[in-house]
Amino acid sequence: MRSRLFLKIYLTLLASLAAVAVASAAFVWLGQGEEESGWQSQRARFVAALIPPDMDSRAVEATIERFSRAFDADIAVYDPRGRLIASGGSPLPRDILDQPWRHGPGNFHTMVTELPDGRTVAARMERPLRPSGRNPLAYIALIAGVIGLAAYPVVRHLTRRLERLRVGVDAWGKGDFVARAPEDGSDEVAAVAKSFNRAADHVERLIKSHRALLANASHELRSPLARLRMAIDLYEQAPNDDRKQEIIRNLSELDTLIEEILLASRLDHVDKLDALESVDLLALVSEEGAHNDVEVSGMPAIVAGDARLLRRLVRNLLQNALHHGGPPVTAAVAQADGAAVLKVRDHGPGIAASERDRVFEPFYRPSGRSEAAGGWGLGLALVRQIAERHGGAVRYESPPDGGACFVVTLPVHRKATR
Repeated sequence: MRSRLFLKIYLTLLASLAAVAVASAAFVWLGQGEEESGWQSQRARFVAALIPPDMDSRAVEATIERFSRAFDADIAVYDPRGRLIASGGSPLPRDILDQPWRHGPGNFHTMVTELPDGRTVAARMERPLRPSGRNPLAYIALIAGVIGLAAYPVVRHLTRRLERLRVGVDAWGKGDFVARAPEDGSDEVAAVAKSFNRAADHVERLIKSHRALLANASHELRSPLARLRMAIDLYEQAPNDDRKQEIIRNLSELDTLIEEILLASRLDHVDKLDALESVDLLALVSEEGAHNDVEVSGMPAIVAGDARLLRRLVRNLLQNALHHGGPPVTAAVAQADGAAVLKVRDHGPGIAASERDRVFEPFYRPSGRSEAAGGWGLGLALVRQIAERHGGAVRYESPPDGGACFVVTLPVHRKATR
């Protein structure tokens, strides 16, 4: 069954061809009338020159006889009153003068030419004495038909590609997020397919990210919830300060985890931050370093960003170094190539080379690490998200003397570089 789009395009093409054919036919028809009129005038002048009015009857008879034999035609000359002057070949019917030009019986054609002096020449022959050829209207119809047939596969190919694109979009809309549209070709249809596939890839990554976030978050929430439930049960049986502090610590861990989950989800839907402000990165790192007992050094660097998110970035890096690395932990701020550079280093065991590309994944747990020891959670994943939303990046470096070092680069605020 043909699609409606195919029918619309193809019928529009056929209608255009029909309009062109009709216009061409009208033009040819009008042109034929003008051509026939001109040809008849030239023919009359030619015949009048061959048998001028002052030629005697015998000479006219001889000339007509020669023409009759040359063209194998029946020819007769009449005076202005319709009386026969001369003839050649077989006699012509009496009503020949009433048939100026027609296709006679069999393969014979009749031709009547009125001369300027009033005489009339009538002829009957197998081949007409006029421009002959194939009917141009037939050529126009043939060309229109050939174009219509040739356009069919072209239009069908175009609409079939659109149908495949629609099938891919429908499948994706029904929940098959792996479905993609074919990108063959380099025209607008292929461009639409590529745009759709890019959007589908982005949405698929978001969905996978959210699914992984939900699955890992539910797993990570079990441990503090179980500890909190146990701490509450023990506190109800024998209240004391240690068990109360354990409840507070578990609640704080739950609060932090939920806050990070919500923040990670929100950053997934943000490509660029709004309402940026000037932030002194060294001052911000110094404040967080003082809270976490981490030595901070470096030079001032003003960046444009969200102070709350940048504080979260610094805090996560420091707490990650304190929790997973080894003392001493240090932080340094510098400027290089128009960017502010933050380095947070610890002197712990470092990260294996095979794990370095995955430490920024949400809730990634290194191989060989027990569930009780926990993974990286969302800390480093949030660091990467916040850095990218500020136009920066984060990477891991392995110091030559051991330990681990995370490097964040952020664009320096332009106003600060004047």
